Amino acid sequence: MVKHYLDFEKPLVELENEIDHVKRFSRGKHLHFDEQIKNLEERLHRLRKEIFSSLTGWQITQLARHIDRPKASHYIQSIFSDFVELHGDRSFGDDPAIIGGVARLNERPVIVVAHQKGTDVKEMAYRNFGMPHPEGYRKALRLMKMAEAFQKPIITMIDTPGAFPGVQAEERGQAEAIARNLKMMAMLRTPIITIVIGEGGSGGALAIGVGDRVLMLEYSIYSVISPEGCAAILWKDGEKGKATAADSLKLTAPDLYRLGVIDEVIGEPLGGAHRDPRWMANRLKGALEGHLKELEKLDVDSLLLNRYEKFRKMGVFMEESGQ
Repeated sequence: MVKHYLDFEKPLVELENEIDHVKRFSRGKHLHFDEQIKNLEERLHRLRKEIFSSLTGWQITQLARHIDRPKASHYIQSIFSDFVELHGDRSFGDDPAIIGGVARLNERPVIVVAHQKGTDVKEMAYRNFGMPHPEGYRKALRLMKMAEAFQKPIITMIDTPGAFPGVQAEERGQAEAIARNLKMMAMLRTPIITIVIGEGGSGGALAIGVGDRVLMLEYSIYSVISPEGCAAILWKDGEKGKATAADSLKLTAPDLYRLGVIDEVIGEPLGGAHRDPRWMANRLKGALEGHLKELEKLDVDSLLLNRYEKFRKMGVFMEESGQ
């Protein structure tokens, strides 16, 4: 059930409330309002389709951050079986902003690593709003090395504003932890599938995002910087320029697919994944099964070569000969 509405969804609220009112009024009475309810629901569907067919980059950013949006814990519970969470980086401690462990995808053992934002205020604070410390990334790398040792596929889920930028995180080697993950993930001799399920922010996202296949949910985002951060740098005003920045950054799934950064856009229910979390989990599970089946056909050397070429060809650069 949707508990919170974004500003651009406000036109839907009145219709949804009217439908609920008619349904409650007709309950237990001999009067029939089936036709009226049907007409209202058709109007609601048309309006919702109209709104969500022309979303701006900033509106999609708001959806990616939606408080009701399914978190990694929902997908782990819905998609996998026999999940056993593993803790700690064997150096400093455990980081609740990253969860991971062993699980089964249709009886196939896998290692799952994910950002976890939290589903309520208390858990959000506990999970640090999905912003990992260095020990979180080192825990993730420990689990991924374990996957390589036991020849198990790795599935990662990205949902973070970015790595935690606090002084203590920097003192414990935040930049080094992210850089090491990038290096090691590029060389891991086992299939890696990455899914952006919500917000993919900067190196904090990329630290568990080097995969043979990179997928994005339809209303997720993936960017080197947040729209607010970009606007603050370029126009000295993070609030006024955020909508322009969101469009300029090309951070939406369709944009990134066209640019060759990701491999597939996974469609969401009309209105977003929070409208039907169970349906979204089933859709994501099907995509994972398909990609994993394809990757497991490759020998390890081909897997690594394809991974290298995938990331090597991203972006455009120009060379000029010296005079």
